[in-house]
Amino acid sequence: MVIYLRGDLGAGKTTLVRGMLNALGYGGRVKSPTYTLVEPYHAAGLDLRHFDLYRLRDEDEWEAAGFRDEFDGQNIFFIEWPENAQGLIPHADMEIAFEILEQGRNTEIHANTEIGKQCLKQL
Repeated sequence: MVIYLRGDLGAGKTTLVRGMLNALGYGGRVKSPTYTLVEPYHAAGLDLRHFDLYRLRDEDEWEAAGFRDEFDGQNIFFIEWPENAQGLIPHADMEIAFEILEQGRNTEIHANTEIGKQCLKQL
């Protein structure tokens, strides 16, 4: 499952991932992968990957890091800044867009595939 997270810096993308991991019973520290580009997690019998592609510069960097190997059909992906890896990552099953308002946040969720629709029903 691939979930794109879209929104400005500080909009709440990593906070959402942290909350979802905590809800799945993950008790460790959940940090932003801004500098590492990806953080792996295991919770509730699931393998999850949290990508932050804000600093990704080009396809060569993607290939050199071996990220393509992560997309083996076994993981769940939260991908921040997916537009920086267009053509390199699978299409999203779900997209979550965050907007910073004068007071609070607005979030829109779109399901793009059948698995995305099933997941959205559970929310």
